[in-house]
Amino acid sequence: MSEPVLLQPAGRGVWQLVLNNPERRNVLNETTLDAFHARLSEAEAEPALRLLVLKAEGKHFCAGADLGWMQRAARLSPEHNRADAARLAELLWRLDRFAHPTVALVQGAAYGGALGLVCACDVVIAANDARFCLSETRLGLIPATISPYVLRVLGARQARRYMLSAEVIDAVRAERLGLVHEVTTQPLQQAAAPVIESLLRGGPRAQIAAKALIRDYAGQPVNKALIADSAGRLAALRVTDEAKEGLAAFLDKRTPNWEDDLC
Repeated sequence: MSEPVLLQPAGRGVWQLVLNNPERRNVLNETTLDAFHARLSEAEAEPALRLLVLKAEGKHFCAGADLGWMQRAARLSPEHNRADAARLAELLWRLDRFAHPTVALVQGAAYGGALGLVCACDVVIAANDARFCLSETRLGLIPATISPYVLRVLGARQARRYMLSAEVIDAVRAERLGLVHEVTTQPLQQAAAPVIESLLRGGPRAQIAAKALIRDYAGQPVNKALIADSAGRLAALRVTDEAKEGLAAFLDKRTPNWEDDLC
């Protein structure tokens, strides 16, 4: 069997995390999740990485959990069952907190746990044949480990419908619901190119700080503590070499050095 998840350099600081089991529609099981964790660790340790693209080989992004795996898990002890479920929960947490920008490219089916992967990424571009489904209740299960990320994207009102009904969501509706940012009839890599280009123009340290800002402030009340913290974060970033270079480059009408480094 080929490696189920690959990490591939794509040039200019872009690395691709590729689901690579198209014969089985890139299902999630112990082997896939362990490989995903390993490749994500490699990506986190890659000093040249500026942006991570999550994509899949074949007609489908990911059909969700391997049902054979789920059946085996049901026969485990409570302790082993919990540890088994934690594989996906931990992976989603790591992907959600990945320091650099993440872009998901989705074609075909993205069911069950695949929605967690999609919702944990910063930007999602879908082919017009993409379809999404929170299918767990049809199997007598619940989308527990993916729910924090799906709820954050869909909101409780829409989640009530689609988690309970397990309706298939086509690409157009997914865009309307906010599951994806863009639907395209172009090849996904081609459609993603302008977005990737825009992301690479941002300061790397600033993007890391911006992701942390969103994560820490989303859903928080606007009070004096938050206002003071926001001022402190901006003040701390202003004095960095990256910010000084960015401002100087803008005033000098030139590209900043982090863009030059990508050439």
